[in-house]
This record gives sequence, structure tokens and C-alpha cells, in this order.
Amino acid sequence: LFDMDGVLFNSMPNHAESWHKVMLRFGFGLSRDEAYMHEGRTGASTINIISRRERGHDATEEEIKAIYQAKTEEFNKCPMAERMPGAYEVLTKIKEEGLIPMVVTGSGQTSLLDRLNHNFPGIFKKELMVTAFNVKYGKPNPEPYLMALKKAHLQPNEALVIENAPLGVQAGVAAGIFTIAVNTGPLPDQVLWDEGANLLFPSMPAFNENWEILKNLFTSTLCLQILRKIQNDKTK
Repeated sequence: LFDMDGVLFNSMPNHAESWHKVMLRFGFGLSRDEAYMHEGRTGASTINIISRRERGHDATEEEIKAIYQAKTEEFNKCPMAERMPGAYEVLTKIKEEGLIPMVVTGSGQTSLLDRLNHNFPGIFKKELMVTAFNVKYGKPNPEPYLMALKKAHLQPNEALVIENAPLGVQAGVAAGIFTIAVNTGPLPDQVLWDEGANLLFPSMPAFNENWEILKNLFTSTLCLQILRKIQNDKTK
């Protein structure tokens, strides 16, 4: 279960820069690094957190609409984010091994599927994607990942979460799924560990390079669990 921004696409620098510029324009302080801490939240939630911190109350609906519209326009001025190095390579391996790659993102981009198909041809299926349109609550609520499990008819112990954001890691862990963090941004590793990451890699290329080791580890662990269950059933 792959997050999109910061995992599949190197788009977080554009998001952070856009949030920083627009919030400053509207009289709020939001640093580029802090924007990474809010990755995965809905736009309204991010705006209200900053508004409560600096003004003591939520932003109005009109303010939220204006700020988020300005942020979207600023983001659209940025160069198109490139595919994250290592992402296509590891996704290809996963697909070839008969596993199911899924996207679980807070994004509501209408061109999302076309963009994914262009950059990751033959990897993802529309019916096995979770976006902002499918859930009521965004990360760090576990709902997006629970929705992904439901769509793929999987149990939590049959999936892996790949996340770069603290809130995404928190959501994956809360859903009961083994969560791998890839620290593709400026935040200290400890921030991701503190949210409960089970493993951490410094980049997507590092995750790709270690995939075979991980796969063998998980396969061996799964086999051991099955053998133990069989033995327990025989004992019963």
C-alpha cells in the first residue's frame, strides 16, 4: 500500500514551497519543514491547525476556500514532479511476484490515474486505489488504509504500508499494518520512528535495493506462522 506524494513522486518540495508562500501571503506562518509534518492532512485541517495556533480559532469556510485555491494555483505553477527514483523498479518487482500494488493517497487530483498510468504503466488499477474521494477522514486516521484492505479483501497482516510522512506512518500503524517508512524529506528519522514505523529506509532506492531481503524475511516469517498454526490446530 503505497502513499503517493513523497513516495511515488518527488512532489513534496513543491507542496511545501506552495504552502509556505500562500500561508505567508494570508498572514500565517508555516515553514517549509513544518509543511512536511502536515503531509496527508486535508487542506482544511492544515489551515485550521495554523489558524488556531496563531489566532485562537478556526478559519472561516471562505478563508479555507480562498487559501486552498491559492495553494493549488501556486502548486500548479511548479515544475511537474518527477517519478521518485527507485519507485518504478520496486513496483515492477512487486507486480512480477504476484503481489498487489495499491495507491493510498490523500490527494484529490482528478488526473491522478492518468498520471500514475503514464509514470507507472501497467502497475495500478483504478478500482484498487484510495484517494481523497473515497474516505471521510484523512491521515492520520487509519480509514484510508482500512479502506484499501477492504477493497483488496486483505487482512492487516497480509499487507505492507510504504510511507514517507509522519501522519501516514501513524495511519498505517493505527490500521494494524506493518509500516515501512522511507525518509525522502528533511525531517529527522526519529520523527518517523516516533510515529511507530516498523522499518525505515533513507530513500526509495534503498527500499528497492533491499526488497529481496525483505521479501524473503516476510515469507520465512509467514511460513513459520503457518507451521505454528498447524501445530496448534493438531494439539487442539
